[in-house]
Amino acid sequence: MVLTDYEVTALLLSLKVASVAVIASLPFGIFCAWVLARLEFRGKSIVDSIIHLPLVLPPVVVGYLLLVSMGKKGLIGHYLYAWFGISFSFSWRGAALAAAVVSFPLMVRAIRQSIEAVDIRLEQAARTLGSGKWRVFFTITLPLMSPGIVSGMIIAFARSLGEFGSTITFVSNIPGQTQTIPLAMFSFIETPGAEYQAMRLCVISVVIALMSLMASQWLTKKAQQRTASVC
Repeated sequence: MVLTDYEVTALLLSLKVASVAVIASLPFGIFCAWVLARLEFRGKSIVDSIIHLPLVLPPVVVGYLLLVSMGKKGLIGHYLYAWFGISFSFSWRGAALAAAVVSFPLMVRAIRQSIEAVDIRLEQAARTLGSGKWRVFFTITLPLMSPGIVSGMIIAFARSLGEFGSTITFVSNIPGQTQTIPLAMFSFIETPGAEYQAMRLCVISVVIALMSLMASQWLTKKAQQRTASVC
């Protein structure tokens, strides 16, 4: 199947948005997962609930909250635009932000499970030999939790590719700027006689999602084998 220019534009924009969303949120995902897995503090359940809130909120609500907070006249976005000239609303950056927010809980959950599977006695043994906390984290904890990081990144990437509700609410549906594959498909569904074009985008979405899941399983298996050989 040869892709049209319209489909290529939507596909490349979707890949760009999903990639930026995952890369930008990864450090925060690792930090939040480590805090939830290893620390005990008052209000931990509240923090955990807030992190996972995008999973249960309607995507339109997430998009609306982003609009009133990160829009050009939003509570935070107003200052970002006035001080740094950064605007998220009605741009691909806003689409990446929306995708990052919606996919963030999935990333945190995968990484957290991987951290909880790390034998804490290995870290304690390293510390008794004189290694500092940061050295233990980067030389022991981080390599052992790498399967969860890989899985979390790919799952978040696949989720970002399919994001629709928060994206269209926050950045609208602008061809070439914010129109990812789901939004382009929505436009075709609303257009009489464009069922074939919508079906083509549907096939593209299914293929990408399957490839992402298969890649996640393969990379996670490879990371597990690598960490097992190290141990």
